[in-house]
Amino acid sequence: MRTVEDLLRDYQHLIESVTVVTGSKGIFDVEVDGRLLYSKHATGRHAHPGEVRELFRAHVGPDAAVFER
Repeated sequence: MRTVEDLLRDYQHLIESVTVVTGSKGIFDVEVDGRLLYSKHATGRHAHPGEVRELFRAHVGPDAAVFER
């Protein structure tokens, strides 16, 4: 759940909804707008801390501002 927390902390102003779906065999995929950003199955490993957040940032564009509290 750390990944969801990171995304919502930094990009809550850009995210309309988040859906977490549990799967079998440790599946961990992150899709945004129908595009697969990260797949544990494809990489053969867990995401590194902050990795999915950086992939999301690249997806929305480097000019996307981080949410300011």
